[in-house]
Amino acid sequence: MQRVPVINKEGYPLMPTKPSRARRWLKSGKAIIWRNKLNVFAIQLTGDADCVSQSVVVGIDPGKLYTGIAIQSKKCTHWLGHLYLPFQKIKDRLEQRRMMRRGRRGRRINRNIPYSQRAHRQARFDNRRQCKIPPSIKANRDLEYRLLDLLSDIFPLLEVVVEMLQARGSKAFSPVMVAQKWQLTRLHKDYMVRVKEGWETAQLRTHLGLKKQKANKSDAVIETHAVDGIALACSEFVKYQITSLNSRNWVGEVSITPCPLTVIRRPPISRRQLHLMVPSKGNQRRQ
Repeated sequence: MQRVPVINKEGYPLMPTKPSRARRWLKSGKAIIWRNKLNVFAIQLTGDADCVSQSVVVGIDPGKLYTGIAIQSKKCTHWLGHLYLPFQKIKDRLEQRRMMRRGRRGRRINRNIPYSQRAHRQARFDNRRQCKIPPSIKANRDLEYRLLDLLSDIFPLLEVVVEMLQARGSKAFSPVMVAQKWQLTRLHKDYMVRVKEGWETAQLRTHLGLKKQKANKSDAVIETHAVDGIALACSEFVKYQITSLNSRNWVGEVSITPCPLTVIRRPPISRRQLHLMVPSKGNQRRQ
């Protein structure tokens, strides 16, 4: 059974409660509905309450085009998310903007005068030595970081488990590997962070009996990416340890309960719209 997030009187998250108890609190006036940007049904207590927070873990499976996120405690799965990342859209817009900018510079130059007298803009800096994060990758990681910030206002997040990618063999590089350490450094400032590799996630997923869909990863279903988030979050409660002399086994228990999947994508906001090739009728840009 899915639980209802609870916020105390001061605005700090407490452990989620059962829907029946939340209805009783709302009916008796002990709680009111808590509005949030994720549209998650939550309540806020109107009086003082003593609550001991249990372990609530977030599992993040970052990717290039999609990211799976899950919030799990020992007895319940609280929230599942499927993120559509803006990687490809930003990449296409930057390429188109670059092409239009080169066209404008070419039209500005008067080729009827000698080369030394043409209005060529001089290079202001060497843009290949600044170690900047690509805008497409930065937008992906920013969306994950902002979502985690919104979730921390609803759930008492105690630990974040992130999957690290290490491409090997013929796949020696992946865009997901870019800015991994930068994202972890940023998360360490606000959360307790643990790192898992892909093979560890796969082993735990098999032990928990979770099935992953690998045929079409663009489907917004739990089996594509959110299932890895569940496995990462469950790694706090189920561990592969030494049980006896020269013997290893899985230790611990966790309950994975049914939970609806929330699909999140960045709103299509265009400010300067330098990527538009053909102007609209009347030279009016779209809102």
